[in-house]
Amino acid sequence: MPCGQPDSGAASARYVLGVDVGSTVVKCHVYDRTAAVRGSSYRKVESLYPRPGWVELDPEVLWSQFIGVIKETVQAAGLHMKQIAGLGISTQRGTFITWHKYTGKPFHNFISWQDLRSAELVNSWNKSLLLKVIHVIFTVLHFLTGSDQYLAPSFLTFSTHQTSMKLSWIFKNIHEAEAAAKKNNCCFGTVDTWLLYRLTKGSVYATDYSNASSTGIFEPFTKCWNPTLCSLLSIPMSIYPPVKDTSFNFGSTDSEIFGVPVPIMAVVADQQSAMFGECCFHPGDVKLTMGTGGFWNVNTGEHLFASRGSLYPLIGWKIGEEVVYLTEGSISDIGTAIKWAQDIELFTNVDETAEMAQSVAESQGVCFIPGLQVSGDDPYLCASFIGLKPSTNRNHLVRAILESVAFRNKLLHDIIVKKVHIPLQTIRADGGVSNNSFVMQMTSDLINKKIEKPANADMSSLGAAFLAGLASGFWTDKEQLKKLRRIEAVFEPQKDSEEYRPAMDAWLQAMKHSPHW
Repeated sequence: MPCGQPDSGAASARYVLGVDVGSTVVKCHVYDRTAAVRGSSYRKVESLYPRPGWVELDPEVLWSQFIGVIKETVQAAGLHMKQIAGLGISTQRGTFITWHKYTGKPFHNFISWQDLRSAELVNSWNKSLLLKVIHVIFTVLHFLTGSDQYLAPSFLTFSTHQTSMKLSWIFKNIHEAEAAAKKNNCCFGTVDTWLLYRLTKGSVYATDYSNASSTGIFEPFTKCWNPTLCSLLSIPMSIYPPVKDTSFNFGSTDSEIFGVPVPIMAVVADQQSAMFGECCFHPGDVKLTMGTGGFWNVNTGEHLFASRGSLYPLIGWKIGEEVVYLTEGSISDIGTAIKWAQDIELFTNVDETAEMAQSVAESQGVCFIPGLQVSGDDPYLCASFIGLKPSTNRNHLVRAILESVAFRNKLLHDIIVKKVHIPLQTIRADGGVSNNSFVMQMTSDLINKKIEKPANADMSSLGAAFLAGLASGFWTDKEQLKKLRRIEAVFEPQKDSEEYRPAMDAWLQAMKHSPHW
């Protein structure tokens, strides 16, 4: 139906919108009942770097991009907003903003999850006597009770990725935010909360369980904002939004924005959304996203695993009485490193990289060290190449970058197998880098498991649409969603992982020489 044509009423609401506000791109797709994409649009996210290590987003620019892609998508599909049964919003996690409760004016730009401004605060806390005392107290509580609720605090360490430390930095350095918080006039929101607030012109202030649990401030065991952590870091509890179900009627957009009110039927964190889009609904199902960063998510069902080291417990989604938990491991700088290589003209088109890597038998001993290690413990580690020779060419450098992705996938997979006591079932990949056949095949070889790749790599948008569709009655249940999945390729192990042993050992050795740069 052309844009602006009269609509026959609710019966014509035959489409759902899925918007993914990522770290580099805002994407929107409109889906029909078969989950086929009827129209799409995207805009690049413009990050700001006001100081070394600082990464911000302009809230007004992001708002304009968000509204723009929705309007462009509906128009490209030849539809009218009245035909949209529901809007689902997937957002990057941990990126946040604070604003005045009554004026709606932000106290600062969005502070990205990639931002490193809290590095000194993190180091200070991790070396503090108080943190050591906390470790002892919770170790004793865990020993006496056997409850996993006390396990995570017993080895708590802070990192620059955590929202909590950056929020603590805000109240120490931005006096307007501190003063407003003292009068209970400060609102905190991740990207989803800010968009909900703007879409409803301030009438809805909320987040969902997936976004809340991804901040590190929300306690997944008790399903509450963590008062102990906030007290430690001098963060007022009054700033946090109410937490709602993931697939839920959050209200409708103000009619002035799109001409008609559009029901907002889901908000969800991007990795959890991709998990839902991949239909990883059962314990042991694994979702591997390779985009700006890399994320391994394992569905642990009703069980919340508190794990030491580089794995984190999260809430996947909450729909009515159902709460699904995940365990997550992350890898920094996957798509970022490939984009950098393109910017310095190692290649022209990303599609060339798999062929370039396959054109040489090995990287000739060249190792690529990513900007951050698997654990993210060293914010000062710089990306670098080690082992360059006079004979090194572009193909070797590209292969080294792609190999580093597969090697880190192998490390994280092995940690998951060791620490998550649930047999891994289907592994499903998504994200832009999943289109790279070299990385996919090498990862399959290294972990000796089959990996499925969907026909549509934009799983976060699809997951948000699925969740919105369930809440609006557009789709009936998860069984119906599973029948809509489309698999484009299946990568099965072709080489023994031992064939990669010399190259991986060399890479691990190079990694050991690189910390604390």
